[in-house]
Amino acid sequence: MEVLTEQDVQKYREEGYLVLEGFLSPEECDALRERTSEIVERMDVPAHCRTQFSTDHDEQLKSQGNADYFITSGDKIRYFFEKGVFDDKGEFIVPRERSLNKIGHALHAYEPLFKSITHSSKVQNLAQKLELINPVILQSMYIFKQPGIGGEVTPHQDATFLYTEPLGRVMGMWIALEDATVDNGCLWFIPGSHKNGISRRMVRTPKGMFPMTDFIGREQTHDSKLFIPAPVKKGGVILIHGEVVHRSAENTSDRSRHVYTFHIMESENTVWSPENWLQSTDELPFPSLYS
Repeated sequence: MEVLTEQDVQKYREEGYLVLEGFLSPEECDALRERTSEIVERMDVPAHCRTQFSTDHDEQLKSQGNADYFITSGDKIRYFFEKGVFDDKGEFIVPRERSLNKIGHALHAYEPLFKSITHSSKVQNLAQKLELINPVILQSMYIFKQPGIGGEVTPHQDATFLYTEPLGRVMGMWIALEDATVDNGCLWFIPGSHKNGISRRMVRTPKGMFPMTDFIGREQTHDSKLFIPAPVKKGGVILIHGEVVHRSAENTSDRSRHVYTFHIMESENTVWSPENWLQSTDELPFPSLYS
């Protein structure tokens, strides 16, 4: 099948997102899920999740540990948990495979199966159809959206967190490894909202300061009636323009909504902000998609 038709490209440029069903085969989806189960089985729970807290000072140290763990995760595989999955001694009160919010942010670099999907000819063809000259991979995540506890993701634009000059150089690829439905927390978009720039940026604060990141500007208020749901079947992908406003509701169903997602940036004539939380490192420069 042709990955992207001219109409698809047009629709993506006009609306800021595009749903493509049948991008991965069911077998490819299952393989990614199985590999993730193995990773979860042998994960080390980070120390800041395991510590017992008593005073405000301790709480502060915990949130610093948390922030440091996040801000240094760009070139690592790290674990981020849902609220309330540990007891006060740091032991799981839910099965560990039900505890995670996401795993990020360098699965594409260090996990061969994720790497092969990310650099697959399907993804490369898609980028070529969108006329990307030198796309690089910024980050990747496996998102669980656990049944009953998968929290909502409030309206946002990815460019708030992944800022470039000029804007519009970042695209998310959001691959459903299970059906994403209105009941289990599919994405919702405001079509065309990628044309008005961004009103808020998350930036690193100067070294040694806490918190380690801060927001400049504020999120606009969005009329909830403007959001349109984008359900997608297992194996489908959604292309997400860096400036399109999107959200997802909490998962109130009894079914999870596993997703593999990664962000691509057109690096040709683009400046990646040194204030972004995510920075390439000597260990992991942003890899070229076409290699």
